[in-house]
Amino acid sequence: MDLKDIKAIIDLMKKNSVSEFELEKQDFKIRLKRGMNAGGGGGMVADEAQPMIAYTPAPVALLGGTAPSTPPSVAAPADGEIKSPMIGTFYRAPSPESAEYVEVGSEVNPDTVVCIIEAMKVMNEIKAEVRGVVTQVLVESAKPVEFGQPLFKFRPI
Repeated sequence: MDLKDIKAIIDLMKKNSVSEFELEKQDFKIRLKRGMNAGGGGGMVADEAQPMIAYTPAPVALLGGTAPSTPPSVAAPADGEIKSPMIGTFYRAPSPESAEYVEVGSEVNPDTVVCIIEAMKVMNEIKAEVRGVVTQVLVESAKPVEFGQPLFKFRPI
């Protein structure tokens, strides 16, 4: 991905009022975030024209800020939750007339598709990335989800 592509994504984020964007493919990962809270005294505010950018595989670096000590976990292997890897709209089935990907009691493995998250008109299949049994579905279909939000609870097997 070159700088022109990143600038195009930033423009799309502005036009669609998207505050956070993350893309991960094989050995490439980019995370864009704009409109940070000023919060307390030492907080950093990202200007609309200059969103914060984190890029991996190199150590995570944020333009205009400092790197976090550890990146957030998105698929929680130890805590019994499958979390959202992005912001978007959560769907439990591939279409309204199709069966849901998983139900309470469904056994999942790391390659099991558990849901779809629609982000910027793209349907992203979300895999369990864990081995276990689904014990609870935490989000209703067609509802918005945030990055890192728990979607399912599971019991490891």
